[in-house]
Amino acid sequence: MKIIWKALNFLSSLKVAIFLLFIIAISSAIGTAIPQGENVELYLRRYLERPWLGILNGEVLLRLQFDHIYTSFWFLALLFWLGLALIICSWKRQWPALKSAITWVYYEKPKQILRLAISEEVSTSNPSNAIRELANYLTTKGWQIKQKEYSFSARKGVIGRFGPPLVHLGLILLMIGSTLGAIQGEKVESFISKGRSIDLISPNKQNRLSFELQDFYIERSPNGQPEQFTSSLKLIDQSEPNPIYKEISVNHPLRYNGLTIYQADWALSSITITIGQSPKLQLPLTLLPELGEQVWGVVLPEMKQDEGRILLTLTSEDGPVKAFNEKGRLIGITRAKAKPIKINNLEINLIDISPNSGILIKYDPGVPLVYIGFAIALIGSLASIISTKLLWAISKEEIQSLYIGGLSNRDLSGFSKEFPTFIQAISKKDLIS
Repeated sequence: MKIIWKALNFLSSLKVAIFLLFIIAISSAIGTAIPQGENVELYLRRYLERPWLGILNGEVLLRLQFDHIYTSFWFLALLFWLGLALIICSWKRQWPALKSAITWVYYEKPKQILRLAISEEVSTSNPSNAIRELANYLTTKGWQIKQKEYSFSARKGVIGRFGPPLVHLGLILLMIGSTLGAIQGEKVESFISKGRSIDLISPNKQNRLSFELQDFYIERSPNGQPEQFTSSLKLIDQSEPNPIYKEISVNHPLRYNGLTIYQADWALSSITITIGQSPKLQLPLTLLPELGEQVWGVVLPEMKQDEGRILLTLTSEDGPVKAFNEKGRLIGITRAKAKPIKINNLEINLIDISPNSGILIKYDPGVPLVYIGFAIALIGSLASIISTKLLWAISKEEIQSLYIGGLSNRDLSGFSKEFPTFIQAISKKDLIS
């Protein structure tokens, strides 16, 4: 039994909680510094020649589960340990303290009051009237009073004692929600072009929800840098008679039936061109990181001309499209419905550029618990600011004295400055001799 109590004391100690918070904070920082959820090849390739911090290569990172820290067994174990420590601490310390705070305590002897942090013996010609006037004054100031014939017990700000247990409860719910989201949460990220859709299949293989991209546009700054991406979506829910039309943009996601739909990214999908007298050709674009950031292109087949194969590149949905020959020489620039690129006797006309919208769909069953836990912890933190004040008074007719004493769980100096006002409330009634 002693071993169990020692284990409980160890788990609920403040030092252990601080240590766990420190380790969790460091782990979260590592998860921010190292990309999460990428392909295994990426870690092996990226950290092969340049190990992380000069120590950990890709294989070690994968072995330590640094590629998915927030769902790793050791990170979840830390959260479980911290949650258990908070539960034990609440059970052993916070709950008894709360029960003690809401239980009325009476003092019957003057020496009990004189032992309090703040106390005073007041001489009065009429102790019975003095204690009654003091009780009335405290009532007008928002104190709760439990009065007996020659004494009373008063308290104010008891709600502050609910703060620490609420904070613990909020943190526990927050960690449970985070763990639930890490274990059962799912996400789907996809690039879709205008008119295309994403079907979400339920576990019973039924298509319950579809997202169709109605329109997608990019807002750019005067220097051409993208500032905002907006997608107009058509939601087709099998349980609803009519489709639902919504817009999403960066930092303005859509929440629907437990799903969160984010505007995550953008890309260029394809270009539509004509070559000479050919019909319209829609050619898929490929990202070309070796040519720069956000550069897409397509290689035209051999056209049996002096230039050989032609590379068309572009960096935005507005163009321009640049044409390069096999030697890397720029041989033409054009925009949609503008002057075509001429290569010997052939003309390349740009008809249209189709952008893609990057949509991220997340299902996280722990989000409600996270929000509720955060709200409860916030309320508890605000309540903890409120100081709990306790005051006792005893009248002694035989010696014409009134004994007043009190204590406070915080801001004791402020309470000591407030204490003389209680004496003044009695002196105004000419009850102090």
